[in-house]
Amino acid sequence: MTKADIVNEIARATGLDRASVLTTVEQFMEVVKGSLANGENVYLRGFGSFIIKERKAKTARNITKKTSLIVPAHNIPAFKPCPSFKEEVAKQ
Repeated sequence: MTKADIVNEIARATGLDRASVLTTVEQFMEVVKGSLANGENVYLRGFGSFIIKERKAKTARNITKKTSLIVPAHNIPAFKPCPSFKEEVAKQ
């Protein structure tokens, strides 16, 4: 499902015009990205959490050049679904 599919589905279900739904969905994504960029997790009860995972520094290998390099510690965004969401997907 793409962002356009989500917008169309919400517009059909709510009766709102597609342009306002698109603006709302895009603003939601901007708020989530901004919060994660500021180091804040986003919790949506009954859906899941957008969290920041910390990756430790590690040694990586470039097998074609036969060299090693250090990948520094860094943060990555992640999604953790709530238990009811996991159950619903598992039933499919």
